Amino acid sequence: MRVFKFGGASVKDAEGIRNVYDVLQKVGYEDVLLVVSAMGKTTNALEVVIKNYFEKSTELNSSVQEVKKYHNQILLDLFENEKQEVFTAVNALFSELEYFLAHNKSPNYNFVYDQIVSFGELISTTILSHFMNFMGIQTQWIDVRNFIKTNANYRDAEVDWELTQKNIGKNVKRKMLNITQGFLGADENNFTTTLGREGSDYTAAIFAYCLNAESVTIWKDVPGVMNADPRYFENASLLNQISYREAIELAFYGATVIHPKTLQPLQKKEIPLYVKSFINPLLKGTSVSKGVDLEPYLPCFIVKRNQLLISLSSIDFSFIMEENISEIFALFHEFKIKVNLIQNSAISFSVCVEDKFENFNELNAILSKKFKVDYSENVTLYTIRHFDDKAAQAVEGNKVVLLKQVSRETMQVVTKELD
Repeated sequence: MRVFKFGGASVKDAEGIRNVYDVLQKVGYEDVLLVVSAMGKTTNALEVVIKNYFEKSTELNSSVQEVKKYHNQILLDLFENEKQEVFTAVNALFSELEYFLAHNKSPNYNFVYDQIVSFGELISTTILSHFMNFMGIQTQWIDVRNFIKTNANYRDAEVDWELTQKNIGKNVKRKMLNITQGFLGADENNFTTTLGREGSDYTAAIFAYCLNAESVTIWKDVPGVMNADPRYFENASLLNQISYREAIELAFYGATVIHPKTLQPLQKKEIPLYVKSFINPLLKGTSVSKGVDLEPYLPCFIVKRNQLLISLSSIDFSFIMEENISEIFALFHEFKIKVNLIQNSAISFSVCVEDKFENFNELNAILSKKFKVDYSENVTLYTIRHFDDKAAQAVEGNKVVLLKQVSRETMQVVTKELD
């Protein structure tokens, strides 16, 4: 069995849904399982619903209607009339969402988030499954929550592998097209959970592992994995082959290649992963598998913008020792500040961090009681895997270098643009 994953961009409208059908016509659909994300920006729209649920009840209904209107237009563009069963099925899901909003008693934000945001994937797969049937491809629609079982750590649930493998092994039908939702699972009480960052890719890997799949293919709007983001670098090149290890290294430094938790189950069974274009599905794309680290062997550039460079030094010129560093990292964890680079000397400690939740001011007030704190905002962190002099110059040219760290394979540079 092959496992395909289609993200939100590939099913954002009726044209996208039709294109999925065309892709399957070209690459085959027998003995295939599709893992599908919510359509377009539906997850963002449902996050607005959640925000209004907690903060702006007067706007709650209109935000739900926006989501409903978006999907209804896709239905009207795909199907000949509103008597098709799919209209009833999608309306039933919206009724279920509205029932939850009216009757939920839990004040737990993460719990509510998972119950609401999950409707994006449930609706998208319902529409896609009905369209495939309408076009003559028989499908089995799978509610992933009956298969992937997790703990109750809402928004970042951990998979119960033993139970999940038993469910998937017994119930997925071979020799046909199966369609299921990415990103979702369910806890022991059958409440919906979500799998965290890159959850749909992870779902594809879970099914592939449990089914001993032939391969996993992630379909994107790019020809494969590039050695650099074309938005920031001219002449970005396609990588034909990446090893599991190299892909994990790139992801660790922030590349949007494949999340490590997606790669780990695939690596265990040496299941190859392909990243291909849903625009040109017959192109080879990029394979991630056992073998050479990179082909072709090129420097790989990773850019993280809007970073914060923090330098801490001891007020009394004493050494910054393990106990100080341990305390600092505990505070970073508490304030949900992600550390991307570390450099330390005897009396100073520098970190490049991502303050996604804007907690630095509060953290700074605590750190300033024990350390001298200097910081630079809106800096950029460049990471170059397999760097050479030309690659280093491409990154450092016309910029102020605030911090630089070099190892055998990797160079990291924190820069500020020249005014």
